[in-house]
Amino acid sequence: MRQALHHLRIDTSGRGLVEITGQVRRWAEGQGIGEGLLTLFCRHTSASLTIQENADPDVRRDLEAFFDRIAPEAPGRYIHDAEGPDDMPAHIRSALTGVQLSVPLSGGRLALGTWQGVYLFEHRRAPHRRQVVLHLLGE
Repeated sequence: MRQALHHLRIDTSGRGLVEITGQVRRWAEGQGIGEGLLTLFCRHTSASLTIQENADPDVRRDLEAFFDRIAPEAPGRYIHDAEGPDDMPAHIRSALTGVQLSVPLSGGRLALGTWQGVYLFEHRRAPHRRQVVLHLLGE
């Protein structure tokens, strides 16, 4: 059994989905592990990870619009607002989508489906530098 660890840095331009499939794939598939499990962990409470369709950009737009409806920015709506009106909605969105993913490695390749991509979901309006830890375990 072997393992490998990597810290991926992602610069965001503000709220939205940032596809990181290529970066994740290049690193994981370059580790020389044939069968295993890749764990991705987002080290933030106002950004998250998700696997979504990567073919039609309307999917990403609809997801962003949905999260705007269920966790809107609304002054006075939340108790926690020390970092601005987008902070608490960002925490809610992160809690709903999660900060950890697992993707199997099969035949040395990520076992993603045809239309699946790995995304960092930035929930804050301002640009941020985010960190995602990749941990691969296998043989």
